[in-house]
Amino acid sequence: MPAPWQGTLKKIDDYRWEIPKSYKAGMLVPGLIFASESMLSHIWQEQVFQQVANVAFLPGIVDHSLAMPDIHWGYGFPIGGVAATRVKDGVISPGGVGFDINCGVRLLRTNLTEEEVRPKIEQITAELYVNVPSGVGSKGKLRVNEKELGEVMVKGSLWAAERGYGEAEDVRVTEESGCIKGANPNKVSSKAKQRGIPQLGTLGSGNHFLEVEVVDEIYDRDAAKVMGIEDVGQVLVLIHTGSRGFGHQVCTDYVALLGQAVKRYGINLPDRQLACAPVNSPEGQDYLQAMSCAANYAWTNRQCITHWVRESLVKVLGKSRRELGLEQIYDVCHNIAKIEDYTIDGKKQTLCVHRKGATRAFPAGHPDIPDIYRGIGQPVLIPGDMGRCSYIAVGTETAMKESFGSTCHGAGRTQSRTAAKRSRRGADVVKALAAKGITVKVGNIGSLAEEASEAYKDVTEVVDITHKAGLSRKVARAIPMGVIKG
Repeated sequence: MPAPWQGTLKKIDDYRWEIPKSYKAGMLVPGLIFASESMLSHIWQEQVFQQVANVAFLPGIVDHSLAMPDIHWGYGFPIGGVAATRVKDGVISPGGVGFDINCGVRLLRTNLTEEEVRPKIEQITAELYVNVPSGVGSKGKLRVNEKELGEVMVKGSLWAAERGYGEAEDVRVTEESGCIKGANPNKVSSKAKQRGIPQLGTLGSGNHFLEVEVVDEIYDRDAAKVMGIEDVGQVLVLIHTGSRGFGHQVCTDYVALLGQAVKRYGINLPDRQLACAPVNSPEGQDYLQAMSCAANYAWTNRQCITHWVRESLVKVLGKSRRELGLEQIYDVCHNIAKIEDYTIDGKKQTLCVHRKGATRAFPAGHPDIPDIYRGIGQPVLIPGDMGRCSYIAVGTETAMKESFGSTCHGAGRTQSRTAAKRSRRGADVVKALAAKGITVKVGNIGSLAEEASEAYKDVTEVVDITHKAGLSRKVARAIPMGVIKG
């Protein structure tokens, strides 16, 4: 019996599936999904390929509307979607960034081994839970006023480092050095600012988490060594959060504003959630400047959390920061629009690259990655669900040629949060994690059901696809020991 997608999707190879322009009248470019055949069943059932096709209607879109293997349904754009539009005659769309602007991942390495940490993992998770505010509406330990918030929006990670929340080296190994230039606080609403003031330095809820993990596989020892990952059994700390209510409000504001702009500029779209405006229009530039403010807020947020992680481990383990070797490997963002240059059909073009649930994956030698990683490529941090594993990879030349320097960002959901809560109890998730040797600390046990492993794709399959397709190259894998959830 033929697969349901036969006749719609064209198989390019085992990991590439094309949606031809003929699928929907009005598509300006084909769609391209990076997936295995087994994954297509869920993609087809969820109808998420329709969103890939819809994105192909955006004015100025170049080459393909792209989807990573962790693709699932999102607002306008699919989560796991990538699209590049020409700056000169293309558009920018808040739906192509998402509501959690610069949701991202930061990874710290340590000098610690599993044998040293596991006996104290309950103490460590308890201290982290106290030190890093989490949960819905959580308020941070930082007290900033509106003037200081404006400085955060403009300076990003550096604002925190200058105040003792981290070090200059953290900033150097953060994407964009923790700050997108051109952020303009005047383009951010007072409502967004009021939401952002109390939440700086908080983990939040949903799929955000803080994880103490241990390396269990190394695939590329040379690249791992450059990152400070020496051997199996080494302990790492992973931080996954974003711009909180601040970024959500920025997106909400501009979805409404650009929804009106679509009419003014006579842009025809198959889905109003793709609200957009020309990149060079006043509305497009306003959104880009406000989005940059939210991105810089998110980097500052992760920088402050990094400081409190260090303080927590120093306190519990009774060693100095230097003895612990708590150094940042890298920090990447997942939800962003960036102005970047690419060679398309032999011509250099300046593009607005939307990455929504996708990670930048620049190759070795690229000038936009730190000197320390220039020889191996940009580190790519790919968290899984809290019951399986996470991956560290590096960017590739293939990504630059085929996906605008992008790869996957995580496991990707297979169940909505509502469906996940209907099918299991949070207490059962705690027991299942304990059986795997994973300690979890959470404010609301019931909410854990939303984040159960069964609600997600297997991140190993996702990463294997991007590895075999050449979008990123595996370096190491780590499994969780202790997890903090909002």
